Amino acid sequence: MRIQSVRLRKVSLPLKVPFVTHQAELKERPLIIIEVKDDAGHLGYGEVTAFPNPFYTYETLDTAWHILEDYLIPSLLKNGAVHPSDFAIQNESVQGHPMAKAGLEAALWDLYGKQEGKSLADLLGGTRSSVSAGAVISLGDSLEKDVARLKAEGFQRYKLKVIKGREKEAIETLHEIDPELPIMIDANGQYIPEDMTHLCSLDDHGLTMIEQPFTAGDFYWHKKLQEEMNTPICLDESIMSFHDAVQAVELGSCQIINIKISRVGGLTAAVQIHDFCQSRGIPVWCGGMVESGISKAHNLALASLPNFTIPGDLSGSTRYFHKDLVHPEIVMRGGAIEVPQKAGMGINVDEEYLDKVTLVYDTFS
Repeated sequence: MRIQSVRLRKVSLPLKVPFVTHQAELKERPLIIIEVKDDAGHLGYGEVTAFPNPFYTYETLDTAWHILEDYLIPSLLKNGAVHPSDFAIQNESVQGHPMAKAGLEAALWDLYGKQEGKSLADLLGGTRSSVSAGAVISLGDSLEKDVARLKAEGFQRYKLKVIKGREKEAIETLHEIDPELPIMIDANGQYIPEDMTHLCSLDDHGLTMIEQPFTAGDFYWHKKLQEEMNTPICLDESIMSFHDAVQAVELGSCQIINIKISRVGGLTAAVQIHDFCQSRGIPVWCGGMVESGISKAHNLALASLPNFTIPGDLSGSTRYFHKDLVHPEIVMRGGAIEVPQKAGMGINVDEEYLDKVTLVYDTFS
């Protein structure tokens, strides 16, 4: 894979409604879009899904741009790559920064698929032609209507982002609407070890899982909680690498893992985590990052692998944005989304709209 040039773009996509967590609120979604061009003129696309501020991980869009511009892109242009998986090995000397690495590696995977005439799902070993989607629910005045709409659309898993101390009220509100609704809660690391008794009391609510109760990297207390709690613990922010996944599983810190391509450093690491978890009987699901169709297409390819047995945070193009960066837009039907089958990530980038939403760009060759 002789790389002729790499282009970085900072873009901003207007959100249909603000994206709100207990840590931040976004009205627009800034992203970095990466274009990699080979000597034959093929283009591969990737996306950096870090946020403007370091509330999710230590990475931000500004730090990712710096690492890409000063380290990862110069290395790629100098060394090239025979296969996308070479990229991670070549950049082991760059410590951390998985989101920056994942964005550039994603572009290489897309480019490689186009060069080989194979879909990304085929290259990764996918076995499904479509994948099931899960919904994220926000509490509000229209909750009953929202649940009815999501059920009608066919969603098969419902994730509720909770606020510490108000989670039981939120769960009970949903169960009043539909006692059979399969609910999981996402804590985003809000709890501390002193909350273990309170967390164990959530066993009475029939949750499918609780995601990331304690802070990232706290494998010990997640292990202690899982020993006391019947509800499966799913780790998200704690899993920043293949090594983290091995540590979590072997220690017994969780029963489920959420794999996010950007958080673990790229598709190569994501597939390694999938394969390891499958060998240990640990189910996985694919997480999302409020991303454009470029990242969604990569997620769909990953989620087509056999051990992704839990519906992921996957959604159509119109879930967050009035207009997406890809065409045709990604569409959910009956609670599932088709896995793109064309070469590379399998969908086209709307280059005219990409130019329109680009705030700044730079090209390296």
